[in-house]
Amino acid sequence: MTRRSIARFVRTDTGAATAEYAVVTVAAAGLGGLLIKLLTSDWFLNILKAILEYIIRAALSFFGLG
Repeated sequence: MTRRSIARFVRTDTGAATAEYAVVTVAAAGLGGLLIKLLTSDWFLNILKAILEYIIRAALSFFGLG
């Protein structure tokens, strides 16, 4: 067999890396959108405010100010 006839039987992965990058990019964009939605929701902001209030009260009471 010649080199050319052998090359016809060997499959290449040309384009596989590009497809993988596309899948990762779409997944990252979806995760980013989900995080933006979560971080701007009232539910998350209320939880964040409660946590910060707790931390501030604990710090004040630690120093005897609260």
